[in-house]
Amino acid sequence: MLAGTALALCSAAQAMARDEAPSAGADVDAGESNGAIIVTGAKTTRSATAISEVEIQKILPGVSPLKAIQTLPGVLYITADPWGNNEQNAQIFVHGFAGNQLGYTMDGIPLGDQSYGNYNGLSPQRAVISENVGRVVVATGAGDLATPSNSNLGGTVETFSSDPQAEFGIRGAQTVGSYGTSRTYLRVDSGDIGGGNSGYISGVRQRARAWDFDGIQKGWQANAKFVHDSDAGKLTLYFDYNDMTQPNEDATVFFKPSAGGTATPVQLYTPYTKPFFYPDFDGYRTSYLTPLGNSPASEGSNYRNYYSDAQRTDYLGYVRYDARLSDKITWSTTGYYHHNDGAGVVAGPLGQSITTAQAYLDPNYASLPTNCRFGANGNGIRPTACTALTTAQAAASGAALLAATGGSGMITRTTEYRIDRFGVISAASVELGSHKIEFGGWFEHNSTTQWRRWYAVPVSDPSLSTPYVRPRDVMDPLFTQYQGEARIKQLQLHLQDTWQVTDALLVQGGVKTSAQWASGRFPVQPRLGSLGGTTALPEGKINTKNWFLPAFGATYDFNGHEQVYFNVQKNLRQYQAYLAGGGGPWFTGSQAAFDAFADEGKPETSWTYEAGLRTSRSFSNGWALQAQINYYHVDFSNRLLAIPTNPGGIAGSGITGGTSTLVNVGDVKTDGVDAAVTLRIGNVFSLYNAISYNLSKYQNDYTSTAQGIGAATDTCIGGYIVTGGIVPTCGKQLPGTPKWMNKTVATLNVGPFEVQAIGDFVGRRFATFTNDASVSSYFLTSLRVAGRVPDGVLPLKKVELALNVTNLTDKEGVSTLSIGSATNSYSAYPIAPRQWFLTLSAAY
Repeated sequence: MLAGTALALCSAAQAMARDEAPSAGADVDAGESNGAIIVTGAKTTRSATAISEVEIQKILPGVSPLKAIQTLPGVLYITADPWGNNEQNAQIFVHGFAGNQLGYTMDGIPLGDQSYGNYNGLSPQRAVISENVGRVVVATGAGDLATPSNSNLGGTVETFSSDPQAEFGIRGAQTVGSYGTSRTYLRVDSGDIGGGNSGYISGVRQRARAWDFDGIQKGWQANAKFVHDSDAGKLTLYFDYNDMTQPNEDATVFFKPSAGGTATPVQLYTPYTKPFFYPDFDGYRTSYLTPLGNSPASEGSNYRNYYSDAQRTDYLGYVRYDARLSDKITWSTTGYYHHNDGAGVVAGPLGQSITTAQAYLDPNYASLPTNCRFGANGNGIRPTACTALTTAQAAASGAALLAATGGSGMITRTTEYRIDRFGVISAASVELGSHKIEFGGWFEHNSTTQWRRWYAVPVSDPSLSTPYVRPRDVMDPLFTQYQGEARIKQLQLHLQDTWQVTDALLVQGGVKTSAQWASGRFPVQPRLGSLGGTTALPEGKINTKNWFLPAFGATYDFNGHEQVYFNVQKNLRQYQAYLAGGGGPWFTGSQAAFDAFADEGKPETSWTYEAGLRTSRSFSNGWALQAQINYYHVDFSNRLLAIPTNPGGIAGSGITGGTSTLVNVGDVKTDGVDAAVTLRIGNVFSLYNAISYNLSKYQNDYTSTAQGIGAATDTCIGGYIVTGGIVPTCGKQLPGTPKWMNKTVATLNVGPFEVQAIGDFVGRRFATFTNDASVSSYFLTSLRVAGRVPDGVLPLKKVELALNVTNLTDKEGVSTLSIGSATNSYSAYPIAPRQWFLTLSAAY
């Protein structure tokens, strides 16, 4: 059977009316397991597709679950590495909703909102080894009412780990490839050891050099799963350990002058890549930096760092019991715990961080006139307006700061993380005649801390400053700029009725609640002058509760081949309680701004309307045609934008950081269509194509106030120029999300050989809120050629050698966009070049 690309709608459509919605965390009946892209039978009234374990690994062995769904309709997922593992530059959009406006789960366990520097979860690839993923299900319109998430405005991404095999077995894979790639995977299944007991343990090690700098992305991961299945119920135990280090790419800052304006040579300096210098410690100090640690003035914001990296360690576990109380009543309960500790590290020029460092390390800082304090990239340089210092005195002060930070001309900034969260998910299902009633809830308590710390880079010992060392493990910080502590409680309840009105008609309706109690405080406040104009970061509580979020939908099966469906649903996104930046109220810069937001702010909400038609036809000559078309409309209210006050090239923000202007830009209206079709010719050939159109437009202009909270206006002034404080966003497309996307997958099977080609078109994307800058469309291709040894020839099973080539035509362009400005500027990451990977896999 052609697993490569079939949009397996046939048996899914036939099963729609009879399939049951899964209990919390339960796996999903995807209708037909031999399709890469599947309309999921369990999601009866919604548009949902899935990709299976086999097809995920065909894209690239070890690929992240989020990267794998890039082939699905309406989904944009991009990173600067071929596996999709790097989290700093990962970006996802589904139907115009950004990544932190979606819901994510793994085996029903909430994974948070996937923001970089996450405070309430972890990425799917850190929660489960890629090769242990059973399937990924994407609801592109609205997720199930039972989905445990406080951010799923625009749909859900559900990852499921595979269960233990029924028989004892060992399977493994070894991948080698471009830039010194080595990935080793091993899994041992116990098989059924009696009494309905089975389990597996699995591990993976990966190392790969970044394609444009000398940094090794590496990590270890282990999974263990145990299942006890009996007539009374099913007990599942799961554990995941992940330890990873990811040296990061730095974004390039681009500037586009307004009409009639010009750009300076510094603004026009926009290198395609900005590789860090590590391990050339001496070369960076002596050839790149000035003697006082300033970067070349000609490079402006696009200076190069010595290195940057993300280091994360996670422990995730859950216990679930699915009780079969009778043939009509089931009850599933899950308890889970997640611990994370990590650090985001940037080692770079002292001069770029001097506005922060001087506030802590210069003993005369408090008495210095404001106009005599060093400016950005100006360590030891007397500001022009300063008359209280001589040039020599400024240079001496700069030399003292150089010595205080290790004498290398560098300084290291970290954001250090801790997450400890536990929760309970419980749901019961009762069949009453033609009705199936499901009710349940989710509760989570999250304790999270973020520290912003600064460390020396000692000239005498470069081994203390590498991408593979956490600075806190080898030295004390020079100072802790701030420390944020948050405590968040989530409560979500749901009630749903699925009514099989006739054999052809199924109606589903229900309601959920969403409540969050969040408090934030800063035991360590930033010193005055070290974080822009902030005098103190705000503290306090914000409780948001919505007790009525309804959903209603229906499916009608005409003849076992064609089916129509619709769904209407309201969702809410709770405020982000992240205390080290981002888009939450606790980083608006002042207590007054926080209090104003707590009193007047409103969380984002959306009404999603979707309707579609599915069809599946098979013909006597072995040909088959499956297709789906889905229309959706979204009314998005109280859209929030966090506009950084210090834009730059470190993940879209300057190294010294800054607070954000949190702006309610009013409403966004979205209309879109997804259409997908698969033509299959026997077991030999299949061709899949999906086209997506999305029009997401702001309905208001907005204005921002000095307090750091803004508001939508009733104006629609047009153009691109900020006029009288009014930012002209009305009628503009949401930046970052393309209007047009197209995905193509062609698969050819000839005997033991398989060839698969994937094409991915991403249309033009706007890069500012006013749409005055954009990046061009691109079309990327990838290729897989695989050969399998027939079973029985060797004592092993499923012996396969596969070659994967990514970015086959070596296309250059912009992958991820960091959007933080209303006009003129944005940051962007490059597309990874062509790379090859060879994988040998086998089982016993």
